[in-house]
Amino acid sequence: MERTDDRIFPVLLLAAQAAVWPGAALLRGIEPSAAQLLAAALMGGLVTVALAARRARPVLALLVVVVACALGAGPLPVGAVAVLGTGGVALALLSVAARRDVTTALLCVVTLEVWQALHGITLHGLGQRDGLDLLLTALLYAAAFGAGRHLRRVRTARDIAERRMRRAESERDKLPAAERRRMERELHDVSAHHLTAVVVSCEAALGLRERRPELAQEALVFAADTGLEVGQALSAVRTPQPTVEDGPDPRERLDALVNGFRSLGQPVTSDIHGLPGGSADETVYGIVREALTNAVRHASGAPTTVRCTHDDSGTEVIVRNGPVNPPADAAAPGAGLGGGRGQTFLRGRAREAGGTLSSGPTPDGGWEVRAVLPGRVAGPPRPAVARSYRIAQFTAAAGLCLQPLLPILVIRADEASSGTGISPGVLFALLATAQAVALLWLRRAPRAVPAALAVPAALWPAAMAVSGYAGPVGLPPLMSMVATCAALVMLASRAPSGRTARARLAVPVGAAVVHAAAATVAVLLSGRGPAEGALAVVGIASAGAGLAAGAAWWSGDRYGHRERAARDADDDRIATWTEEAVRDAWAERRRITTGLETTVLARTADVVEAAEAGRLAETADRARGALAAMRALLDAVRDGEPSAELRPQPTLEALDLLARQCRAGGREVEVRRTARVPRRLPAAVDLAAYRAAETLLTAGDDGPASLVLDADDGVLSLTATGAPRATRPDVRERLTAHAVALGGSLSIPQPGTTLLRLPLGPAASVEEAGPVVKNPNLNNHTSGHGAAAPERGDEEGPRCPSR
Repeated sequence: MERTDDRIFPVLLLAAQAAVWPGAALLRGIEPSAAQLLAAALMGGLVTVALAARRARPVLALLVVVVACALGAGPLPVGAVAVLGTGGVALALLSVAARRDVTTALLCVVTLEVWQALHGITLHGLGQRDGLDLLLTALLYAAAFGAGRHLRRVRTARDIAERRMRRAESERDKLPAAERRRMERELHDVSAHHLTAVVVSCEAALGLRERRPELAQEALVFAADTGLEVGQALSAVRTPQPTVEDGPDPRERLDALVNGFRSLGQPVTSDIHGLPGGSADETVYGIVREALTNAVRHASGAPTTVRCTHDDSGTEVIVRNGPVNPPADAAAPGAGLGGGRGQTFLRGRAREAGGTLSSGPTPDGGWEVRAVLPGRVAGPPRPAVARSYRIAQFTAAAGLCLQPLLPILVIRADEASSGTGISPGVLFALLATAQAVALLWLRRAPRAVPAALAVPAALWPAAMAVSGYAGPVGLPPLMSMVATCAALVMLASRAPSGRTARARLAVPVGAAVVHAAAATVAVLLSGRGPAEGALAVVGIASAGAGLAAGAAWWSGDRYGHRERAARDADDDRIATWTEEAVRDAWAERRRITTGLETTVLARTADVVEAAEAGRLAETADRARGALAAMRALLDAVRDGEPSAELRPQPTLEALDLLARQCRAGGREVEVRRTARVPRRLPAAVDLAAYRAAETLLTAGDDGPASLVLDADDGVLSLTATGAPRATRPDVRERLTAHAVALGGSLSIPQPGTTLLRLPLGPAASVEEAGPVVKNPNLNNHTSGHGAAAPERGDEEGPRCPSR
């Protein structure tokens, strides 16, 4: 947002003040004295300099302007400080409201108004003219305060929008690389744990088959079951859950992990003293799992300890294994299985959590992995403004408000003008206060505020009559119209564009009628109307009120239209970036999945086939071959790049990518797919459901959102909550097009909730999501489009072969 030069407005105010005085006085032939000109120059220069620095020191600038104008008003004639004393103070107040907290701004406004009111009352009493002067001054200060707060909200909203745009633009190129790293790491986890466990158990059974022949059958059963679990794990790699579901207790997961490695013959002891919680638990689990796997590979049978401590300062994870002395005539089970990537993934996990990791040999010939993760120390929230500073603010304000009461001690009572009756200024101030209070409810009850403003507006003529007001007859109706015009501007800027013209014009027309009637009554009661009679009064009042209400509504409508157009343009850009990022990441996932299906899954199916045939040595060899294929695939994942021509259309399997991209942009998104949704959907339904989900999540909302996919009676339902902008005509039109094209429907069951229903047809209900059937033909089991992902935790850690 471009900044206006700080010196423009102060210079314009100084020029206007010079035109009023001494310019106007010189035109009338009144020549000011040299002393007056010098005092005016000093006062004007001081005010101009203070206002030029109002952005950096707004409260100090306000204080300097008020003091300078108060000192200059004494020796200078009337009008010499009129412009700087009103416009200058209002500009300084606007800067305070725009750049300081609401308490400081309100304190400055109230203190200044009370000081001026008490100063005038104690010196001159409350006459008719004085009451009106105070009311007009209060209205000016209130308008400056409101304008300043509005500018602050606009500036804050624009800053948030700019940060959102920058973040979305920076994140759009990160999703494909993040997806590549995720798949690389999870594929490594599958090879490092499931297939390694198969090799270790089979080779251990081969080495002990003379002494413990029963281990061979256990190893074969374990290899067959684990091969099927590899299919489940790889299916989870290809189609991860969009939102992480609640898994088992982190401590129980670690204990199960340690027990699994013990079942492989690795003597592991654990000493767990607390876990960090949240996503850091997953980091701790991954580090321990990778370190124990490396211990099994390189130090099979060596004593191993796992230690985890957590406190406010951080979390420390240590996995240490002792030296190993394998027999000279036999290789250790699992020897030569490492691919050289374990340490890289270990450091990557720690780095993503904000921590560090080191590894190296121990003095006794063993190996140690040590990770340190940062703590989450949260002290008590600190107030935005120190209490001592706030106390000083209120003390200074109270002192300024009490200062005008001091003249009462030295001015005699008979010298003060008490006046008679009720001052018009008091009644007008009460009516203006009622209108100001109504404006405060504009955000919460926009439909009730126009009616609330109409009631005080109708009472202004009565206040003029009972108080004996003798000033300009058009001034009170004009003051009552100010609050209504402000409300019309704000209502028009927020009015939905889809409303009919009659509904949109009802508010300004009604306001114009009420104020025209009030102005007509005020003029007729005063007896100072034009000579043409009542019809002329009605015509003038109607024209004036209509023009004011129409101008306010039109300006608010234009402002709202520009703001909505700018916001929609930003939303469209973010939606385009999100779509590009998801399509690129989806293409990367499909590229990797193609290699996964043609190499690793086929080798894993061979492992299951050999195990079910009872060929133990062949099972171990084929498991090593599957590991080699996995390492080759990992090399392709790291070195390959997605094809520029291959950018397939994402389906519901890409919802996790869409959710991750939205979260990267700062929006909390939860996506849940129930077990009743078929694993395989018709292509048209799959594409339409994803496009609808993408439209809902990129409609421009910033709050938390939730998407729930469910199926019942051959109908796929997509329920979205937290997407209020989905009811906009353009968004609703796109959603309706997705639904109608397949014979579906779109409905809004309640505000903020959108329900899309798409018929699945007979082909979609053939294969419901459910437990995985054990089938050695893993190509047929997991290579189909949309294979179901297992529950979180099913693929983690080695299993005990002797179940």
